[in-house]
Amino acid sequence: MAKDAPPRWDRRMQQRLVRGEAAALGELYDRFASLVHSQAHRMLDDEDAADLVTREVFAQIWENPEAYDPRQGSMRSWVARLTHHHAVQRLRRAATASYAEEHSEGGAPDPEELERRVRSATSAARADFIVSSMPASLRQALELAYIQRRDYRQAAADLGVTEDEARRRLRLGLQLLSTAGTRPLDGPPPPGPGRAR
Repeated sequence: MAKDAPPRWDRRMQQRLVRGEAAALGELYDRFASLVHSQAHRMLDDEDAADLVTREVFAQIWENPEAYDPRQGSMRSWVARLTHHHAVQRLRRAATASYAEEHSEGGAPDPEELERRVRSATSAARADFIVSSMPASLRQALELAYIQRRDYRQAAADLGVTEDEARRRLRLGLQLLSTAGTRPLDGPPPPGPGRAR
């Protein structure tokens, strides 16, 4: 298989969606709905808004599956980028509506404050995405160290690995998490709906 070729599941899923197989959308939903909802909730801090973003993302996938470009990454990454785009749009609309409500004379919210909120929400969502995507061994080490407050010796004992291995896992996990604030979650905005079923 060529290095740039997408995983077989991703390629097959896109083909099924392009053919309009409703079962494919259900399978995709089962696989990624929790990722989409948790990422949207993390960015928006609103359960109802996260539900709406989840519906919007899967509606866009259904209406425009050919927008997925396997050369740009996995389907999981594409779904995360769509989620990020929809959540940012909702965050901006909410900030504009809130500003308009508070300032009846018109105008727009402070663009710097809005961008700060978007960057903060994006970094938090990216951190969640990184943690959910990292190998289980790294995630377990981080959970022991930062949630259960174990030092690397206790983590090593709990994981059944050497202390050096526990330190290595923690270091790698933290290196991955450190990219949350520096790498954008998405590139250019995804195209809007292109077809109706």
